[in-house]
Formats: sequence, structure tokens, C-alpha cells
Amino acid sequence: MRDFTLVAYEMLLDTLIKNAYSFNTFEDHLTKSIEDRQVILRHDVDKNPANSLATAQMEHKLGIRATYYFRIVKESNHPHIIRSIAALGHEIGYHYEDLALAQGNTDKALMLFESNLEYFRQYYPVTTICMHGSPLSKWDNRKIWDKYNYKVFGIQGEPYFEIDFDRFCYLTDTGRRWNGEKVSVRDKVLGSHNPGFKSTFDIIRGIKALPNQVMITTHPQRWENRWLPWAGEWVLQNMKNKIKRVITTISN
Repeated sequence: MRDFTLVAYEMLLDTLIKNAYSFNTFEDHLTKSIEDRQVILRHDVDKNPANSLATAQMEHKLGIRATYYFRIVKESNHPHIIRSIAALGHEIGYHYEDLALAQGNTDKALMLFESNLEYFRQYYPVTTICMHGSPLSKWDNRKIWDKYNYKVFGIQGEPYFEIDFDRFCYLTDTGRRWNGEKVSVRDKVLGSHNPGFKSTFDIIRGIKALPNQVMITTHPQRWENRWLPWAGEWVLQNMKNKIKRVITTISN
């Protein structure tokens, strides 16, 4: 069976449900009393937002609410899809990249951030944000918060700042694999948990090795049942991984 299909994704969700994990948005994690055994389910909508609608519909069918972070750029920002995902009961957040868009000018970046945040609040009362890695930019979008404080905008949290990754196991499909640290420029964390999973099926088989607290990040553009789009994403991601491996080697 091919990995990174909607079939494989549903198998992962079913396995987590059968192992008594509850699912929560990042917003709910920050604002409500949550059971001990939980998955914070996060999706970064970098492009192909129709794929995100497909995962959102699947999750809704399973009684799961997740967080969907949309970028401001046209590859991600499709209003009818944002509305549809919000209508299914999912959280919408802002996948900000304003420092990269402003070429490192923090004052300009803050103005962009405020404007873009208000734009997304047309669709959902956004209270959480998450940086876009912008791997081809030299600017780390999180650095805007070295000078400013997102909480003055009514933002409750940003995963890279609010999550204790010694407590939470962080699983991300960055690089179209689950052990993509070497091809990830910024979507990586320092924490106590390193289960070493490569494939979705590794996670399913090794589910008992997970701690009670897990954050899972997916990029729904990668999850595709149709053969040609699936193969196209596979080829493109392998090319991108070679570039990102060089970037990470130089930056280290």
C-alpha cells in the first residue's frame, strides 16, 4: 500500500482513536481542560487547499476537530475552502510568513501581520498562529516576536513557543517523511521524544511507543489517493529535499 494517501491517513486516525487518544485543536489545548491522552492535530495548508478540504471532511466524519493554518499567498488562500473547513467545525489559524515577505524589515512585517490576521478573521475568530518555514528565505518568521508580542493582537499561542516538546512528541510529515529532520530547515523542535518513525505505517505499527501527549503536523498537499498527483508530489518533494538538505548543511 502506498504511503501519503488519504487511505493511509484514515488508517492512522483510526489507529489513534482505537488507542484511546482524543483529538484537539491547538486553540482548545490552550483554553480548555483536556484529557491526558491527546493528539493536537495541526495542518499547514501550504498549497493545494482542496486536499485540505478532503482531510477536513474525513476528520469531520470521524468526529475529529483539527487546526488548519492558511498562508496569505494565493497558493493557499482560497476563501471558499477556508469557509468550508470552518463550517465543518475546524479551527482556522494564520500560517504567517510576514518577516520573509518583508525581507527582514520587522516594522513592515508587523504591519503585514496585522493586516493579514484581520483578513483571516473574516472567516474565523483566529486566536492561534503558526510560522511558515519559508525554507528558501534567510528570514526565520518567528524572529518578528523577538521585537513584538503577538498576544497584543488577541493571539493565545504559537505552537513553537507554547508547546513543551519534552512533554509532547512532535510528529511532522515535513519532507514527505516522518523522520525528515535532515531535510527540514525550520519545522523541527528540541524535545525528549524521537521515535524514529519513517512511514505512516511505522507509526501505526508502533503506536504503543507514543507517549500520552502528541502533536501531529501534516501538509495535506502530500496526501493524495489519485496516482498522478501523488506521483507528482513525490517527485517534487524529492527535488525540494535535495535543496533543503544543502541549506540545512550550510546553516549548520
